[in-house]
Parts: sequence; C-alpha cells; structure tokens
Amino acid sequence: MNHENNILSDEIGTYDPFLEGLRSLAKQVVCGFLLGMALLLFGANIAHSNPTDIPKNASAKSYGDGWECDLGYRIAGEICVAITVPENAYATNRRYGLGWECLHGFLRVERASCVPVIVPEGGYLGPSGSRWFCHRGFQKIGNTCEKIKLPPHAYLTNSGVGAPWKCDRGFEEIGDACVAISVPDNAFLNNSGYGQPWSCHRGFFEENGACTKVFVPENAYFDEATYGNGWKCERGFSETGNKCIAIELPPNAHLDRSGNQWECNKNFYRSKSQCVLRN
Repeated sequence: MNHENNILSDEIGTYDPFLEGLRSLAKQVVCGFLLGMALLLFGANIAHSNPTDIPKNASAKSYGDGWECDLGYRIAGEICVAITVPENAYATNRRYGLGWECLHGFLRVERASCVPVIVPEGGYLGPSGSRWFCHRGFQKIGNTCEKIKLPPHAYLTNSGVGAPWKCDRGFEEIGDACVAISVPDNAFLNNSGYGQPWSCHRGFFEENGACTKVFVPENAYFDEATYGNGWKCERGFSETGNKCIAIELPPNAHLDRSGNQWECNKNFYRSKSQCVLRN
C-alpha cells in the first residue's frame, strides 16, 4: 500500500506553496501591465480625437499629435484664417508657402501681388512665365533687346558671354569689323584661336612674316620640329655649320643614343678625342 502511495505521489508532484505564490504574482503583474497599456492607448486616442482644442477651419493631423489648417486657410496664432488670393494669381491648395502662385506671365512682388511681366520688343516670355529672353539676333541691354549689328563676313555665336559674333574663316576681328587675313605664299590658314592665324606648309619655315623653304643638306632629313633649323643629320653624321659630316669613331667607341655623337665603351673614358682604358 505504501508503495502505491509513493508512485501516486511521484505522478502528481509535490505541492510547493512558495512556487504557487510566485506563479500567482507573475500573473497579476502581466495582467496589470496589459491593462495599463490598454488604458494609455485609449486615453491617447481620446486626447487625439478630442475636438475641443481644434479651432475652426482646422482638422486633427492624420499622423502625430496636434492639428493643421484646412486647405485654403493658414495658421495665424491659434486660429486658421482664410488665404487671400491676389489678382492674377491662383490658389495652390498647399498647406506650405503662401498658398497661392502668380499666373503664367505675371511676377510676384513683395509676397502680396502679381504684376505683368513686361516683354520688350525683340524678346519673348520664358517657359517659367516669370522671365523674358531676347530672340536670336538680339542682345539684352538693361531692360531692352537691342538688335545685334553684324558686320560683313561675320556670324552669330549664340553665346551669352563675350562678343555676340565671330568672323568667318579667313577673316580676323579688328575693332568692329572682320578684315581678310593676309596669308603668305606657301602657307595655309590654321584653326588656332590665338597667335598666328596661318602656318607654313611642310618644307617651309616662318621668317619675317613669310614662309622660306628649308634647305636640307646632304646626309640629312627634314625635321618638323618648331625649333631648330628644320633638318637633322642622319645617324652616323654630326651637324657642322650647315652640313652633316661623317663621324669618325676612335677605337673602343660607339655612337650614342642620338646617333649624332659618340661615347666610349664600358671601362673606357674619354680623353680629348680618344677612349682610354681605366686602370
């Protein structure tokens, strides 16, 4: 019999008053927390939806606390007053800004009125409706569009800065006119925007405003470099005056990288016109 009671006691478990007290306390804490949160949310909703603090022509914000003026009204202290739309303007139905904008072709003045945009002769109203620009062939001078005086042999540049025109190819700007460029014989017009407007043909070099033929001596070739005499000696020859003289290599020497001078082999050094062995 005692054996059966022990088995039954093991299956049911030992009753502990302390543990039961803890379980009951935990249930009470959880229930109290949930009830408090419910009351807090309920109170917030009541406060948020309370219409007594919202002025006329206003509504509670769709999110957050507080209120905002209805469309067509704006806040002034603690009330909402109707927006006054001036003449030549329209209501924007936005809660920010002035609440109105000027019509196309009118300009806002001192946040209170809209005045017409005065477009001068030779100009046109811009796409914004509040600014004007000059037509092609006209230049903005103050509040007017003055016709550009285009000299012969010139064209409009469409540039907003600098001169409104440039000279045609073959002409250069001198004062308010385009004067033909004098190109010497054996030369051609270049595309340089500065300096000399012409360049000499290959085989010629500039000298005193003319193009002089380059004289290439024997054992030399034409050189296009902008400096020098216009030619260079072939490899194995050195420049002497206006001639290319064959280089005579001393023993233990070789031509250098340029091919127009010589240097000593390794372990030799130059002494006058010879290569001397280093001791």
